[in-house]
Amino acid sequence: MSDRLLLVDDDASLLKLLAIRLEAEGFAVLTAASAEQALQVLRNHPVDLVLTDLRMEGASGLELFSQVRHFYPGLPVIIMSAQGTIPEAVSATQMGVFEFLTKPVDKTVLLATIRAALTQSGVTHAEVLEDWREHIVTRSPAMQRILNQVRQVAGADVNVLVTGASGSGKELLARALHEADAQRRGPMVAVNCGALPEQLLESELFGHVKGAFTGAVREHPGLFRAAQGGTLFLDEIGDMPLPVQVKLLRALQERRVRPVGSTTSEAVDVRIISATNRDLEREMREGLFREDLYYRLNVVNFHLPPLAERQEDIPLLVNHFLRGTGAHQSGRVTSFAPAAMDVMIHAPWPGNVRQLQNVVQRTAALSTTPVIAEALVREALAVADQYLPSLNQARLQFEHDYLVKVLRLTSGSVAEAALLAQRNRTDFYKLLKRHNIEPERFKADGQEAGGSP
Repeated sequence: MSDRLLLVDDDASLLKLLAIRLEAEGFAVLTAASAEQALQVLRNHPVDLVLTDLRMEGASGLELFSQVRHFYPGLPVIIMSAQGTIPEAVSATQMGVFEFLTKPVDKTVLLATIRAALTQSGVTHAEVLEDWREHIVTRSPAMQRILNQVRQVAGADVNVLVTGASGSGKELLARALHEADAQRRGPMVAVNCGALPEQLLESELFGHVKGAFTGAVREHPGLFRAAQGGTLFLDEIGDMPLPVQVKLLRALQERRVRPVGSTTSEAVDVRIISATNRDLEREMREGLFREDLYYRLNVVNFHLPPLAERQEDIPLLVNHFLRGTGAHQSGRVTSFAPAAMDVMIHAPWPGNVRQLQNVVQRTAALSTTPVIAEALVREALAVADQYLPSLNQARLQFEHDYLVKVLRLTSGSVAEAALLAQRNRTDFYKLLKRHNIEPERFKADGQEAGGSP
């Protein structure tokens, strides 16, 4: 669906000419001859960007921007002026205007500015999302492919393994898969397998009878039975102790669970979705994860790309998180300055979406102006640089980034990439499979299809 622009100018001939040019570029165009008329259009039509003249009869372009910022926070505004001055331009951009352009505006510059504003704003026109995926904020082609596959397998009675770096949204994807399965009427129940000691995790999963161990003062049904008819989400499955892995495998094979201390078992009907940021194939080779359990859990695999490979999602996520802050809801903070958004788009984000959310919340809380400045974002990122992944996470991230880099350099040629990496082709293919990297994504002009890696 085309992005929808609102053009505002009291010169009818210029307004018509500009509308024709932008429609020829594929935009849907609405027009208004005054700021007052523009506000009326905004009240009645969804708009993705406002392009307005500065000096008009009645309210000026800056006054229109003030109204837009108040009633439609996050909607990008570009101002044009034939008599623009540097102080006016500086003032406008400090207030949060995306760009201040001097007439006559070069067509190439105008189009580039419009597209940059739409990209950074994250408010481009989009279809209403289906309920099951409404909490996943994305326009990344890689993520769209995953979501299409989620919808395909939702009704199939198969276990799913979700892999990806910490903070990349694995639990959100698991919840989307659960919501997309119309046949399952039970709840989704989640447990972090790395957060509990062995005995407590076993009890939490399978339940226990009264008196099964010290402290078991009453019967506990366990999460398998709590998720009956629904989904059991096993987060950080790679951290599950080996003895519990054995009991989980038996439960999956028999589709029955036996509470700790009980002599009888009970049938269960649950879908298992597991998630991990570990390399389970390596864990199997090192004897830390059971191979038979791995193949039970990994019937279907979804690998979430890190945030740095989904740059097109960053503006969407930034505005989504900003709208959830108290500073935005109270009207104290309205948006991020374009330069601040640009810094976030190009940041490395080792902590992925979780780290981005933290930076948005921190800057919104500390901002003393309605438009969050670039300096505040850089300061928050400097604090976030103290994030320290585990050695295993760092090793996996380096390996992934290295593979992406050599594939970019060789435009997706596995033979050339393997040569650069000084690995034989078979080993190189195994590495690509481990990280769910498809060489075809890099064949177009040495870049992955769909923009950012």
